[in-house]
Amino acid sequence: MSGRRRAEVRPRYGRIGAALSSMGVTAVAVLGGTGMLPSAAGEPAGSDGAITTSASEPRTPAPAPKPRERDRGERDVDAPPSTPGERVVTSELLPSDSGTGRRVVFSEDRQRVWLVGADEQVRRTYPVSGSIHDNLDLGTYSVYSRSENAVGIDDSGTMRWFVRFTQGDSGAAIGFHDIPVDEGERVQTVGELGTPTSHGCIRQRTADARAMWDFAPLGTTVVVVP
Repeated sequence: MSGRRRAEVRPRYGRIGAALSSMGVTAVAVLGGTGMLPSAAGEPAGSDGAITTSASEPRTPAPAPKPRERDRGERDVDAPPSTPGERVVTSELLPSDSGTGRRVVFSEDRQRVWLVGADEQVRRTYPVSGSIHDNLDLGTYSVYSRSENAVGIDDSGTMRWFVRFTQGDSGAAIGFHDIPVDEGERVQTVGELGTPTSHGCIRQRTADARAMWDFAPLGTTVVVVP
């Protein structure tokens, strides 16, 4: 027997605690993976961005989005186009009783013009400003005179692309032209088109007046509707 004393063996509590902790984590993971552990409705979002719920809790469907209100003047996607790639609202549709064949159609109520081809397709439609007076009867007319430049009665201004199709009670010509210019200023704004402002004729934007000029040679049919 040696005279040395054997060192006292002490339990290593740190290692035992770590082992027990590891076993606990493993058990939780196994139970959670099998669905045996319920989860709270307020848990953080999962990897897919959805809030986790327990199996017994039904998922509440998200409310359906409300239909978006149309902006004023927005085009109706169900209406037929007036030109390729363009959509129109109901007020822009060609009036049903407006004749047939190649023609110009002017609606006094809508203050709008349509240029219609021989195939009944609308080539162009746009707002205009007709007369504030009741000087134009409904019916069918024909272009009888044209002037690239003209002067209004009593030197009331100058205008371009004048396409005449009838005359008023006083004998003055009635037709389509651009917005007159008087003393260097337009007598109305483009924004006012769509409402009656003239004293007899039908005023158009410059681009529309030029389109009318190109579309309506002498003899072109003009139909005036309500």
